Amino acid sequence: MFSRVLKPSTIIALQGNARNFSTSQQRNVKVAVAGASGGIGQPLSLLLKQSPLVTELSLYDIVHTPGVAADLSHIDSPAKVIAYNGPDNLKAAFKGCDVIIIPAGVPRKPGMTRDDLFNTNASIVRDLAQAAADVCPKALIGIISNPVNSTVPIASEVFKKAGKLDPNRIFGVTTLDVVRANAFIAEAKGLNPLEVKVPVIGGHAGVTIMPILSQATPSVSFPSDQLKALTERIQEAGTEVVKAKAGAGSATLSMAYAGARFAISLVRAIKGESNVIECAYVRSDVTEAKYFSTPLLLGKNGIEKNLGLGTLNEFEKQLLKAAIPELKKSIQKGEDFVNKK
Repeated sequence: MFSRVLKPSTIIALQGNARNFSTSQQRNVKVAVAGASGGIGQPLSLLLKQSPLVTELSLYDIVHTPGVAADLSHIDSPAKVIAYNGPDNLKAAFKGCDVIIIPAGVPRKPGMTRDDLFNTNASIVRDLAQAAADVCPKALIGIISNPVNSTVPIASEVFKKAGKLDPNRIFGVTTLDVVRANAFIAEAKGLNPLEVKVPVIGGHAGVTIMPILSQATPSVSFPSDQLKALTERIQEAGTEVVKAKAGAGSATLSMAYAGARFAISLVRAIKGESNVIECAYVRSDVTEAKYFSTPLLLGKNGIEKNLGLGTLNEFEKQLLKAAIPELKKSIQKGEDFVNKK
């Protein structure tokens, strides 16, 4: 069901399938990375530079962007790399972009929750969203900056105030939860992780992360105690990395991989590839929460179809019950940040 690797090699998978497109589908695609000098931004930009589907890679950050761009420009792949440094150059970085990926922000440290990042990252996402609304309101925007459950509503409210909101074009990148679920389930069952596909719905923090193992491909089952343990590991996997790095950062490499996978899926959809499906956190009427992650069929204009929850078992229904109040609080917090400032 889910858009996964396209060839046996993981690197080629992230590059996307450059073949099987007619001449009309070989359109230029400009992708921007906002926060390109950071711990996620650099490896994310590297993976995007490797893709033959990306024509131009626009790198933006407040410092050090020219060095990152110079380094990447020495790689023998087609994408042209241009650096934009500092707030004065933000709108120039976004001008003409088809896709904008936003990993900008401060990382988590031991003892911090994603919500602890709110005050700093909320302002960053607000300002980046305002620039996008001003110069490229039709771009597809993927937000990585935590807390995603709040930063996506922030971006949407900014676009709404600007009179430019199209909720089909703004995404919270929850792909890392899917990637982790695939990896952990494959490990538990001795499967090839490239062949495991687990939908993860809800949000992108703690109990709002809902791995739907009953819909996994191939079909898997676990005793109730192991099911609970695996679910909790997927929900708290980010904290696992933060603790392991012991103050040196959060999940940067795995997030870069997941962010690149989602970005390339957007590019593939823009280029006209059919049946591109990814989970993402978006404006939604699927549940009581105004924003919710579900599998989405992607198209040239963003969300082509929301594929919904699917059938949930009793354990998963309880996960949903626990997730909704947390999501509502985070969504309200994001909206209030924009509307009360």
